Amino acid sequence: MRESFHEELNRLSAQLGLMCALAADAIRRASRSLLTADLDLAEQVIATDAEIDWARADCESHAQALLALQAPKAHDLRTILAAIYCAERLERMGDLAAHIAGIARFAHPHHAVPAQLEYGFAEMADAAAGMADRLAELIERQCPCGFADLADIDQTIDTMHAHVLTVITSDQWPHGVQTAINLALLARFYERFGDHAVAVANRLGFAATGELPFHTHT
Repeated sequence: MRESFHEELNRLSAQLGLMCALAADAIRRASRSLLTADLDLAEQVIATDAEIDWARADCESHAQALLALQAPKAHDLRTILAAIYCAERLERMGDLAAHIAGIARFAHPHHAVPAQLEYGFAEMADAAAGMADRLAELIERQCPCGFADLADIDQTIDTMHAHVLTVITSDQWPHGVQTAINLALLARFYERFGDHAVAVANRLGFAATGELPFHTHT
């Protein structure tokens, strides 16, 4: 009986790992559509956002069934509750990727990001996708000690987010109000993506160790 239960827990972890991979793919493709003004790719990201929604529903249903049928305790209970929490955060990460693709679609055929800020957004995009990749890797390897690393990676996004806001609010900003608004939204979407990734890492670390993280993100 316990062996079957732990097989179900492993399947639950695999579902979370799949959601991380989907979020990484979504933010990577959304960023490419943004930086290359690729309308078709932006449309694809928006259309496939439902895949992450379905994955969340599947993960939550599985976790709720385990709670109802198995009456888990201690570590196993933390694992199941963490899965429900993390599935919601990962779905939001997918939504943020779709929002980025939405701005790319809105700006088409023009580029939403002016040349002077392309490097900064590319850096945020790489960091965000890397965080989701890292989550998937840590879940697959069942390696709780690595979750704290994501907070350090998130600093890259926070730094570039602040830089974008400084540039677009400067008196020398030449691209107009609408472009500035779009860029502020885009930078915020990346910043929130990183925050959600850190929140997932914190919760999975707590599930694995029972120790509350020092830093938390909401």
